Amino acid sequence: MRTLLKNGTVVSLDPAVGDLRRGDVLIEDGRIAAVGAAIQAEAEIVDATGKIVLPGFVDTHRHTWQTAFRGIGADWTFAEYRDAMHGVLRPHYQPEDVYLGNLLGRLEALNSGVTTLLDWFHCSDRPENADAAIDALQEASGRSIFCYCATEPDDVARVRKRLPADEMTFGLRGPMLTTMDTTAADVALARELGLRVSMHVHGAVCDSLPEMHERNLLDDRTTIVHGNGLTDAQLAILADAGCSVTVSPDVELKMGFGWPETGRLLAAGIRPSLSIDDCPSAGGDMFSAMRTAFAAQRGLDGGLVARDLLEFATLDGARTCGREDRAGSISVGKDADLVLIDAEDLSVFPVSDPVSTVVTAGHPGLVDSVFVGGRPVKRDGRLLGVDLPKLRARVLESRDRIAAAAGLVLA
Repeated sequence: MRTLLKNGTVVSLDPAVGDLRRGDVLIEDGRIAAVGAAIQAEAEIVDATGKIVLPGFVDTHRHTWQTAFRGIGADWTFAEYRDAMHGVLRPHYQPEDVYLGNLLGRLEALNSGVTTLLDWFHCSDRPENADAAIDALQEASGRSIFCYCATEPDDVARVRKRLPADEMTFGLRGPMLTTMDTTAADVALARELGLRVSMHVHGAVCDSLPEMHERNLLDDRTTIVHGNGLTDAQLAILADAGCSVTVSPDVELKMGFGWPETGRLLAAGIRPSLSIDDCPSAGGDMFSAMRTAFAAQRGLDGGLVARDLLEFATLDGARTCGREDRAGSISVGKDADLVLIDAEDLSVFPVSDPVSTVVTAGHPGLVDSVFVGGRPVKRDGRLLGVDLPKLRARVLESRDRIAAAAGLVLA
């Protein structure tokens, strides 16, 4: 099966390919077979004239199960978020509610061009919730990685039997929430199961990082979420160990974590990725995350250029997920996970600099088409094969039932 995207503005993010003002991308059997100008091939032709062709975005940390309560946390501090979502609402979630939140959230991400998403799942009150979350991720058409934060090793092992290693990560509680010995046991289990690990660190200096490094609990399979407040010495430890870090700029600024550590991470030799975190508090698209991270760092020290942000949302995200050989750039041999942006919409026209335009003025409404493994999952601005009216009705019923049970009055 061959598809040829013709005459688009190709932003490849591959130095060997460069950017093409008028370029083609040939897709064969789900992978990128060629990138260049005026490619000739027998294939289904997709006219990309007036479109910017990008690699799909990679979101490296999202609590997708919370999607039904979009917007209620815009004014919350982190303590208020923790108390409301985990203390008040989460106890009333049934597996069906988890399924619907995850399905809606994954489709929303796909709709805005996020082809790879790491679902950091901590609504793990019962095994059935994990199964429901996975069912939803697999029903959506994107590439999803289930990051399971579970307290029972047996259930982590059970879920691992259901998922291949590249579709699962172990969400560590870490020494800020449990003991160092428990953390060591969790890391040992992850390595036994062939899983990468992800761990939240924010709001306070994590004095346990040196000991984690000494005990060989940090390496290039470790992702730190946020990292706000870490000292230069602690960032150096992460860099020395080869860890990755994901920054969630909107949530970090609004919830009081501190400034996103984007510039300090770069100074330490760590290229961060970007993530949404949670949709009750922030928008669910990578355009917003790029714009906030860019503006915050430029306001602090004038650092970063637009291309940095686009790389954080693609190449560096793929590296964070261990998928740099499959995603993050439009390169021959990689998966054909592609996004077509409408460059003729009045909010961006005329496009003088494609990268800067996407980073500073992009929004989900510009996403015309999305391909995952060369297969179209969105065309002409519409998701394919999704009964959205039915899903909306089910999500509203779920949200209202949870809110009523929790005594929450919605506006």
